Amino acid sequence: MIFNTPIFFAFFVVFLLGYGFIFLKHKPKVYFTLVASLVFYGSWNYHFIPLLVGSAVADYFIAQAIGNAASQRHKKWLVTLSLCINLGILGLFKYADFALSSVGSFLTLFGYEASLPTLAWILPVGISFYTFQSLSYTIDVYRGDMQPRKGLLEFTAALAFFPQLVAGPILRARHILPQMHDIQLPSFAQVKTGFLLITVGLMKKTTADLLAGPAATAFDGQQTISVLETWSGVLAFAGQIYGDFSGYTDMAIGIALLLGFNFPLNFRVPYFAVSPVDFWRRWHISLSTWLRDYLYISLGGNRNNRRMRNVMITMLLGGLWHGAAWTFIAWGAFHGVIITATHYLSNLAVFKPFAASNNKFHIVLKWAITFYLVLLGWVLFRATSLENAWQVICDMHSFGGALPAASSLAITIFALVSAALILMHLLDYFVLNHSKKLESKGWLFWPLLVLGQALCLLIGEPSNDFIYFQF
Repeated sequence: MIFNTPIFFAFFVVFLLGYGFIFLKHKPKVYFTLVASLVFYGSWNYHFIPLLVGSAVADYFIAQAIGNAASQRHKKWLVTLSLCINLGILGLFKYADFALSSVGSFLTLFGYEASLPTLAWILPVGISFYTFQSLSYTIDVYRGDMQPRKGLLEFTAALAFFPQLVAGPILRARHILPQMHDIQLPSFAQVKTGFLLITVGLMKKTTADLLAGPAATAFDGQQTISVLETWSGVLAFAGQIYGDFSGYTDMAIGIALLLGFNFPLNFRVPYFAVSPVDFWRRWHISLSTWLRDYLYISLGGNRNNRRMRNVMITMLLGGLWHGAAWTFIAWGAFHGVIITATHYLSNLAVFKPFAASNNKFHIVLKWAITFYLVLLGWVLFRATSLENAWQVICDMHSFGGALPAASSLAITIFALVSAALILMHLLDYFVLNHSKKLESKGWLFWPLLVLGQALCLLIGEPSNDFIYFQF
């Protein structure tokens, strides 16, 4: 059940009627929210509902036990149990086949033809997201950052809450549980912002789907293409993944606002970043802060001169979180390298003035370098294999080589792809900085929303899944 489809619209209308007009008391409302969320999740594959509920039940009772534990040793044992359960389930479903096939490939290097059996299990949608969300609760209770909360129903409903269930943002228990405990009717301001975010998200998703074609030409096509067409494809994928993922989270945040819930910001115009470090402060913020708080800091953070090691481990595992493939690991390693290089260079006397400079030329130069590096990373992310990634990177830089010259159509496509990328960022910039002014002008606000959604319905393809569903 995808946000930009008629079936979800029907589901949400029915849910709103029950949520706002039938189930008025708190406990029935939470029950209704949980049942609706499980129906939403089960529309993909109802067989995985027990896995989701089981994760919630296990972590709820483990957190209660941590809160009642008499010794630190007992608490550590319990949080380790939570880690083993959650990461064990994630590992079996997401990484077991990758590990087995990698071992088989490694053995062939030594002349052993190993045909190891694989599980071939279907990956439950959203498992990476709700696993991290559930884990954060037990870790927070273990660290003493929050007390275990009473109410299994509320905890399960919060974990399964349908707006963010399958592709984030990754919510912290201390943020969502108090809201689920004290559900408030949305204010008119929340409703307006919610509809605006849903419309902007729908526009970005529609634009992202249009960019899928040029991206596929560069990465999946069998024909030799020009340098400009290769760059168009890489830029198109940068726009596609941004519009697709940030569009989803915009809609998720907007839908939550219509229900009276506030979700944290997950994107902040990431392609305006002026360093790789700055990029990760703007891109998938709920994941980057999760990795920082629960992995990087646990490894020691910046202490003991181990920043480089800790950054590399964090980014490698962050890449692996996205998918069981060497391309994702390479993408994580690449970002680990450029982040550590940024920290290293910014501490050198020769680079310090440039790193700290607010000169407009220097800012543009830092932006250009950062955006180029991010694009190289997206090649690794999108490529079907490491060989495919290397070929695309070579084609990007084959100026004056044997590749065909760019046609007038290729130039037009490049211009349109660039315009789409800029448009999506301008939409985000407007929402972040000027949306309140528009919302105050109702005579203009509501017609623009209707026009934007109508254009998306005319142009868009509602059947296209969101990219991050596979993670």
